[in-house]
Amino acid sequence: MLGLMQEWPLLCHKLIDNAERQHGRREIVSRSIEGPIVRSTYAEIHHRALKVAERLERDGFGLGDRIATLAWNTARHIEAWYGIMGVGAIYHTLNPRLFPEQITWIMNNAEDKAVFVDLTFLPLLEKIAGAVKSLKQVIVLTDEAHMPETALPNVVAYEEWLAQADGNFAWKTFDENTAAGMCYTSGTTGDPKGVLYSHRSNVLHAMIEAMPDAMGLSSRDTILPVVPMFHANAWGLAQSAPMIGAKLVMPGCKMDGASIYELLDTEKVTFSAAVPTVWMMLLQHLEETGKKLPYLQKVVIGGASCPRAITTKFQDNYDVQVVHAWGMTEMSPLGTLCTLKPDYAGLKGEARLGVQQKQGFTPFGIEMKVTDDAGNELPWDGKTFGRLKVRGPAVARAYYGGIGAEQFDQDGWFDTGDVAHINPGGYMQITDRAKDVIKSGGEWISTIELENLAVGHPDVAEAAAIGIPHSKWGERPLLVVVRKPGREPTKTDILAFMDGKVAKWWMPDDVAFVGEIPHTAAGKIQKITLRQQFRDYHLPTD
Repeated sequence: MLGLMQEWPLLCHKLIDNAERQHGRREIVSRSIEGPIVRSTYAEIHHRALKVAERLERDGFGLGDRIATLAWNTARHIEAWYGIMGVGAIYHTLNPRLFPEQITWIMNNAEDKAVFVDLTFLPLLEKIAGAVKSLKQVIVLTDEAHMPETALPNVVAYEEWLAQADGNFAWKTFDENTAAGMCYTSGTTGDPKGVLYSHRSNVLHAMIEAMPDAMGLSSRDTILPVVPMFHANAWGLAQSAPMIGAKLVMPGCKMDGASIYELLDTEKVTFSAAVPTVWMMLLQHLEETGKKLPYLQKVVIGGASCPRAITTKFQDNYDVQVVHAWGMTEMSPLGTLCTLKPDYAGLKGEARLGVQQKQGFTPFGIEMKVTDDAGNELPWDGKTFGRLKVRGPAVARAYYGGIGAEQFDQDGWFDTGDVAHINPGGYMQITDRAKDVIKSGGEWISTIELENLAVGHPDVAEAAAIGIPHSKWGERPLLVVVRKPGREPTKTDILAFMDGKVAKWWMPDDVAFVGEIPHTAAGKIQKITLRQQFRDYHLPTD
């Protein structure tokens, strides 16, 4: 017997419909690419998204077409997203921080038919558009007054293009499993892989994200998504914020500490999300200027492991709650968030920080386990680490085009490529990427734990740990360090600081000082480049 409930497909345009109907006057504030701060509302965004959909259909785009966006976080980008999805097409966020050759490869792989592009990235698009054979139209996210000269064919200014529609348009209807969005992984170990989100998965992810033990969002929040929309859906905030009617503050292209502070302060932001490097810049600005954060209540930190120093400064100096999070493009992207269960809520000081350094536990909708290399499930004892695997309604079941099939098993588990352990309370902690873990004498050493510890030294700006071949142990850790400006810590200083905080056999065999550490387009430490850089390095212990 089936239930007698209505069929109500989970389609993404219902999120923006709800925002218009229930929270129509709630603001969306953008730092525009042209410069000024501009203000809109959910009602205006909804109407303009309908106009985007109307224009796309008139121009011949529709169900299943991939429509790329090469843009920062602004209201125009959100309008484009919902307009694209509203005709059954697929928004495809391009990461401008990739090499032009990679972006060209990705656009050709996805067979993008049109692209919405910010002024910032127009020169980049001009270099590559001729190599993208499927591309039929370029829409520059600006008005005629700011439209630059360009040799691109079939190019139009967004505002003039939009003005030719009246918004008298009805969203298309289709199955909730229809593809809605597309995002490619950064491809650090080969060609990028396409992840294809459905309307159903996007809506469910938005609902999961807003739950109290996840991000805990409500209509009373003012949200600043610093994480770009081209980084795994801005961690879902471009969907969850309209769903619950929160005010949105979009930072545009300015990510420096002073610019982020200006928006936090003038717009009275209560919630924000970004990678650790952004928060480092903000905290440095606050320390240099003596400014405070009177409105900010909570920050979510993910994309890389959060150094303890960031958590401590936010909570102790500015009374801002820190939620450490982990996820992947393949997970839409949320996997775990480190809010405190009742058993942990009473912890203080170092004990509390020790829990907050973990990536957290899964909200409803995500299942997780760790296994050995043979696929045997390992205990949740907080010590035994192995391969981290996940499944759920917003987790990929395959990559676009069928590549990478070995990461998905017959029971639906996706092998994340991370190494982790889970404690009895369900809190997961990433200890490494499987390809980065240091294997010494048959045992594993977590590079992430060494890096987080080293960054706690007051004279260290950034640190990375890699395995160096060793004749006796197979591999031993080398710590690569960037000093803070004007500071001169020595190898002895750093090792003395770390001594006693990890097992003796985990201690780095050497410390190398560099001017900078290479990063991927997603802001993560590029270990493969570091290993190449130090391929001829000889450890003093060998």
